[in-house]
Formats: sequence, C-alpha cells, structure tokens
Amino acid sequence: MNGSALNPPSAGAAFTGTTGAGAGAGGHAHGEAQTPRVGAADALLADMISRLAALEAERAIRRTMSRYMALCDVPARLLPDETLAALFTEDSVWEGVGAHYASKFGKLTGPDDILAMLTRYLPPTPHFTSNTHFLSSETIEVAPDASHATGRWIMLQASCYVAGHSELIAARLEVDFAPSRNTRHPSSGSHDWLIRHFRTERLFDAPWQLNPRARSEPATGSR
Repeated sequence: MNGSALNPPSAGAAFTGTTGAGAGAGGHAHGEAQTPRVGAADALLADMISRLAALEAERAIRRTMSRYMALCDVPARLLPDETLAALFTEDSVWEGVGAHYASKFGKLTGPDDILAMLTRYLPPTPHFTSNTHFLSSETIEVAPDASHATGRWIMLQASCYVAGHSELIAARLEVDFAPSRNTRHPSSGSHDWLIRHFRTERLFDAPWQLNPRARSEPATGSR
C-alpha cells in the first residue's frame, strides 16, 4: 500500500477531479488536445482557399480562351476596349506543332509577332468570309501554388474562304497560362490569366457546305 492511498485528495481537489500534481499534468494534456483541433481548422481553411483559387483560375482561363476564339471568329463581336494582344503575356509563344502546323506556322514569340501572324487571317485581310471556332474535351490543371496552369482542348473550326471553298478543321490545343494583375477590376485582388505558350496541332480536315445567309454586320473595335 502506498502513501497516496492513505491520503485521499482534498475537497477542492475532489471537486476539480485532480490533485495538485495531477492538475498540472491534466491542464497540460488539455492544452495538447486543443492544439490538433486548431491545426486541423487552419489546414482546412488553407485547403479551402487553395481550392477557391484554383476554381477562380479555371474560370479566368476559360474566359481568356473563349475571348481568344471569339476574336479569331469572322465576323467577330468585340467587347469594349478588347484586343487579341492583351490576352498574351509579354514573353508569350504561339507555336504550330505536328507535321502540318509546324511547317505552316512555326514558332512566334511576343504579342507583336503573334498578332501580326493572326491578323493575316482576319479582316480587313480578305481570307475568310466566315470562320467559327468551337472548343470541347476541356481539361485545366492549375499548379498548387496557382503560379501557372495548363489547359487542353479539342478545337473544331468551321471555315468558308474568300476563294469559295469551305472546310472543317480539327486541332488539338495545349496552352500554358500565367496569372496577371486584373486590369479590368484592379481593386478586386483577382487575376487575369494570360496565354504564355499556345500550341496547336492539326488532327484532320474535311470539306463541308456552308448554307448561304444574309451578310452579318461588320464587327467594330480593335483586335
């Protein structure tokens, strides 16, 4: 029999459920139990913030690609103060890959060279009478730290040419993006996501017939 058995705790100790020595130990244990709960809450909050950032990045990337395709359509419907060049980073690359597009387009660097190439196919240059782009099979992967992202799509292009013929073109797109300060809403704290490296690979083409229709009103604005 030991001494502790002969000396029951005081009334105060019995009320708190601990002896003096036990109170210290018990209090320490209670503090340790709280720490994991706080740490778990912080981890959950950080995970939610990361997920939200990824969702916002995906939405911005989708908008950038949609506007890029819309600005390459003929006829195009431009938004106020919208330009193709504004969709690219300063160090951007536009590249044709695969047997057909590598030789046709090669690799261009910088918004100025990219825009010069694209405008060769856009009004007022007489190339297309009608040209519409459709995107499908989308995947977007955002880096865990939201420093960069890559999107992949299959693009279908329905084209009618000034020369009189029409065709459908399918291409595989792989596009790298980088975040940039939101110039449309600078106080929002959000980011635009701009094209850093655009890669397109032609998959196939096929003839098709474009039904005659009334000529659309010309688009206004600057590309």
